[in-house]
Amino acid sequence: MNYSPQPPEGPADPAAPDGPATPTSAGAEPAEAPVPAEPALRAEDLTVVRGGRTVLRALGFTVPRGQVTGLLGPSGCGKSTLMRAVAGTQAKVTGTLEVLGLPAGNPALRTRVGYVTQAPSVFDDLSVRQNLDYFAAILEPGRTAAARRREHVTRAIADVDLTDHADALAGRLSGGQRSRVSLAVALLGAPDLLVLDEPTVGLDPVLRRDLWNLFHSLAAERGTTLLVSSHVMDEAERCHRLLLMREGRLLADDTPDALRARTGTDTVEDAFLRLVDEADRTKESTR
Repeated sequence: MNYSPQPPEGPADPAAPDGPATPTSAGAEPAEAPVPAEPALRAEDLTVVRGGRTVLRALGFTVPRGQVTGLLGPSGCGKSTLMRAVAGTQAKVTGTLEVLGLPAGNPALRTRVGYVTQAPSVFDDLSVRQNLDYFAAILEPGRTAAARRREHVTRAIADVDLTDHADALAGRLSGGQRSRVSLAVALLGAPDLLVLDEPTVGLDPVLRRDLWNLFHSLAAERGTTLLVSSHVMDEAERCHRLLLMREGRLLADDTPDALRARTGTDTVEDAFLRLVDEADRTKESTR
C-alpha cells in the first residue's frame, strides 16, 4: 500500500454560508494534512515455494506500527516461514515484502529488527549477562560503545524479569527462563520491530500473562511494533490486530472485534472456525 501526502486545505472562504472563516495571521500558510504513518510491514503477492511445495500463497497484508499484531493458525500453516521471511532469513521468497520501508533482509535492518525463534538461541555455558554481553558486542562493537552496551544489557535483563538470575548459567535455567533470555537478546538496542515465533509455548499462565504485559508495554511506551505468532487462540484476544492463516493462505486481516462482528461469533476461535468452514465451502464449489 502506497501512502502519499494529501494536498493542503486552503483557508476557509469568509463568504461561505456555513460559518465564519478561521482567523489566520497575514501571510501564514495553511497547515498540511497529516501523512499516514508508513506501515511496519507491507506484503504483496508474497510467495514461498520450498521442496516443490508452496508454503506461502500470494499473501498480501500490512502491519501497523506501534501495535501488537498476532499471527495465528494451526501448526504447519506457514507462520514460521512468514516470520523467517520478515526477518530476512527465508530463501526462495518472491513477491514484495517491505520491512520498516526497506526490502526484507536489507543490511540496514540488522539493528532495527529483533527476531526470536521457537527454540531458545543462547549459549548454555554462559551466564544470562554473558550471553547478552556477547550479542550486544556483535550489535555495537568497539570500546566507545561499552557504556551504552552495559545499559542496554541491564535494561533487557530487567525487561524480561531475570535480574535475580543475571549471573546464572543459561543451561541451568528452566525452559521458560531460557526463552526469556532469547527475548532479552532480541530487545538489545531497542529494535523498532520484534518478530516473536511462539514466544509463550511451554510457559505457565503467570509467565504468559507477564510476557503479554511486556509486549503491550513495549508497544505503548516505546512505540515498538510486535509480530507475535501462536497457535493458541485465546492469545488472539490480547492482540490489537490479527492475521489468521491456514494452509499458507490468509483467512483474515482484521481486529479481534471486527472479526467477531463479521462472523457473528463470540470468540476469535469461533470466528476462525467459521472462516475455515467458509473457505472449505468455497474450495469445494470451485472444484
